[in-house]
Amino acid sequence: IPESAIGPVDSLPALEGLDVKPDPSLLKDTVILKLNGGLGTGMGLDKAKSLLSVADGNTFLDLIAKQVDSMKKEYKTPDLRFMLMNSFSTSKDTLEALAKYTQLGTGSDLE
Repeated sequence: IPESAIGPVDSLPALEGLDVKPDPSLLKDTVILKLNGGLGTGMGLDKAKSLLSVADGNTFLDLIAKQVDSMKKEYKTPDLRFMLMNSFSTSKDTLEALAKYTQLGTGSDLE
């Protein structure tokens, strides 16, 4: 899409004004996709920033994995897909860190 074809949105309806009913059946056609391609070299890291420990021994990636797992359980959608957009620099460490979350998929299922 050329930039010249893109324009601003004049207005959006407020969520409170919409009649929205949750429909978990839509999750079977959903992929949770997270960008995970940057090394934290500017922060002095040599691994993905998502592998930083942030709370109670959890990394950002642990928290993401737990959110996805919780969503699968809450909405009874074991086939909800989760994928990461890794770079060649973040792939190996990230897949190793996610190996403990087999319910999310493994290896190429995650990239």
